[in-house]
Amino acid sequence: MQLRYFNQTGWTAIFNGTKTEIGRMMRVEGWDPATGTALVVDPQRGALRQVTDYVDFSHLERADQVVAAIPGGGWRAHWTDEGPGGSPLTEQVLAWLITSQGRATAITVDAQGHVEDADSADAFIPPGEELQ
Repeated sequence: MQLRYFNQTGWTAIFNGTKTEIGRMMRVEGWDPATGTALVVDPQRGALRQVTDYVDFSHLERADQVVAAIPGGGWRAHWTDEGPGGSPLTEQVLAWLITSQGRATAITVDAQGHVEDADSADAFIPPGEELQ
């Protein structure tokens, strides 16, 4: 699933990379109660770790916090040239994600069941209407 940056805390940690590790982004999972430092999951340790423990930590960036999801309601997303060979493509909106900032993001599902956000859509087609 390739979505914009959504997570529960509303923050993403950015790392520049080292000689042995590529640059990356990690979801901030919480905050250290003693220091207030952002915490991310360290998969090697199997534990939460402060971002400042990483030598390549760069900074934090805001992410969207999803506060609600509502059904797609028959809406469709349309791209003029994203289909096979640059042809038009229309996909059903599976759901709308509503963020804490009041933004609605359409989530689509294709014929193979792949789910993605539709931020790059050229148009949204209301239920019962045809593309104009």
